[in-house]
Amino acid sequence: QVQLVESGGGLVQPGGSLRLACTTSGGTFEHPFNYYALAWWRQAPGKDREFVAAASGNGGLTYYSDSAKGRFTISRDNAKNTVFLEMNSLKPEDTAVYYCNGAGWAAPWGQGTQVAVSS
Repeated sequence: QVQLVESGGGLVQPGGSLRLACTTSGGTFEHPFNYYALAWWRQAPGKDREFVAAASGNGGLTYYSDSAKGRFTISRDNAKNTVFLEMNSLKPEDTAVYYCNGAGWAAPWGQGTQVAVSS
């Protein structure tokens, strides 16, 4: 069973930027990495998990939530089995644990990476 591991979170001031990464660990997929659509989700304390962004297998098709649109960019480096989330103009309401998982398929949820936006 392939694990997805998130990294790149941290504490930033409002208006700052972060780049999150999600890569595989502990196994291999049945197909090449570019076969799989992937998505980013986030969950703030006391709130439900919320969709953020998704990318098709080759990264050519992307979709964003209203809150992410215009500020976040999802991209992929399939040679490294990695999907990125570039986050700019961060706001306090972006504070959450960020997770990656399949879009149209599912892997077990990992531990995520914490993003905190605060003065």
